[in-house]
Formats: sequence, C-alpha cells, structure tokens
Amino acid sequence: MTLSLAGFDHVRLPGTDGVELAAAVGGSGSPVVLLHGFPQTHLMWRHVAERLAGEHTVICPDLRGYGASDKPAATGPEVYSKRAMAADVVALAAALGHERFALVGHDRGALVAFRAGLDHPDTLTHLGLLDVVPTLDMWDVLHGVSAAVGYHLFLMAQPPGLPETMIANSADAFFGSFLDAWAGERAAMPEPVRAAYLRACAAAVPSIVADYRASAGIDVTHDQADRDAGSQLAMPVTVVQQDWGARLGYDAAAVWQAWAPDLDHRLTRAGHFMAEEAPDEITGAIRDLLLR
Repeated sequence: MTLSLAGFDHVRLPGTDGVELAAAVGGSGSPVVLLHGFPQTHLMWRHVAERLAGEHTVICPDLRGYGASDKPAATGPEVYSKRAMAADVVALAAALGHERFALVGHDRGALVAFRAGLDHPDTLTHLGLLDVVPTLDMWDVLHGVSAAVGYHLFLMAQPPGLPETMIANSADAFFGSFLDAWAGERAAMPEPVRAAYLRACAAAVPSIVADYRASAGIDVTHDQADRDAGSQLAMPVTVVQQDWGARLGYDAAAVWQAWAPDLDHRLTRAGHFMAEEAPDEITGAIRDLLLR
C-alpha cells in the first residue's frame, strides 16, 4: 500500500515566522487547499485529493506541529494559535503562486480554515469545514456528562508539563484510542495508515498539545473578538458533520449560520474520519461548494 498521494509532488515551502510546511501538491486548475485533522496528517486526504486533482490544483499540507512540517517550540500562546496556523497556509499557497484559493479543513484543520476565513476574507474563494463547531461555540456546547466525549480537550488545556508527560508515556494508546473510537460503520483505515498516524503523533506530542492548549486560550480570545465585532465569513461555506447537535443538545446548523450567512449545512452518516470513510460523499460536497 502506498503511503503517499499517488501522482503528487512532495515539497517543503515557507509558512510564517520561519516555519516550513511539508505538502503534497498535484493536479491542475483552480487551487484547493485541504487541511487535515487530529490525530492525522495530510495522508487523510489521499482519496479525496486524487479525485479532485483531475479538475483542480490540490495542495495538502501538514499543519505546523504535525506530520513532516516544522514543530516550533511553544514559546508563547500565539505560536500554535489558529491565527498563526492560518497565516502559514496563506503563505504556503502564495509560495505556490496562488493569491486566492478554496480551503477545506477537517477537525483541527477546519478550525484553522475557519480562522483563515475570518482573517483573510479576500484570499479565500470558498470554505469547507468537516465535523467541527467553532472553538468559541465548542466550549459552550460541551457541558455535563456529555462533555466526556471531549475529555482530551480538557486534558490538553492544562498548563505545560503534565499533559505532555502523560501522553508521551502512552502515545500509541492515547492517539490510537481516537482512531478506533471515532471511526464509523464504514471505517476504511488500513493498518499501515493507522501506524503512520501513530508514528507521526508520537513524534509531535508537545506541538499537538500546544495546538489544543491554544484552543482553550488565545483562540477563544480571537473568536470572541470577532463575535463582539459582528464578523462573519464572507465566502460560500459548506459544513459537513455528524449529528453532534442531536447528541449534545444544540442546533448545529444555527451555530454555523450565525457565522456563515451563505451556508450549506449537511449531516453525514459517516464517522469522524469521513474523508477516508466516505470519499465520494465528501468529494461531492466539495465539488458542490466550488460551484457556488
């Protein structure tokens, strides 16, 4: 089994603040950037990217702190803020000659994409977001015993030291638990892919924790400032997610509508790793988005 995107070039390009990102680039046509989630790398897009590459230039980076991209020390909360990670993506696309592009993110990558949409509205033509709610809303909807589904959010929000030590001492068990628990009925994650994710995560514990810690601090501050200012996503937005609203007791479509006036909100029966489990469905949603 190949552990790369067939027909794609693998490059390293500058992000911001001296950080370099690893990325797979292939296809031709209007550019689409695909951002991976946790606990994965750009490899999660292998099925979708190959389908889109016949019509688009497809760019699949590893986020800062993940995979083969640089993992700067978290010397301050801004290092792994979604603002910094979004700026990386804009810089990477520009280095490839794309001043405007469509952006689709899953999980952590969707939070980066959301921030990019608010910070760089003239750069993004379309925005796709898979299986998240915005950071500010995420903390609002997690309450009571239902919050147990997001226990890792609270663990990695703790001050530096304990979370990194606990996770590093049981990295395969920790990260593997999410790969197993979040898979749906149509799970399609071959063992070599699962093993590649575990190796990548084990090598990135401090930066992954720093990414999550930012979402309990500086990212909330940034989101709140945009909410207070009445900022919204100016481009067409498609959200595809599991029915978390029904599970946790909130109206997911309404949460997104408040941020995205031009919204297509879709529910899927696939599990969290939907780009791998249901690539035709996700590719179709992205193609529909790009026609808007």
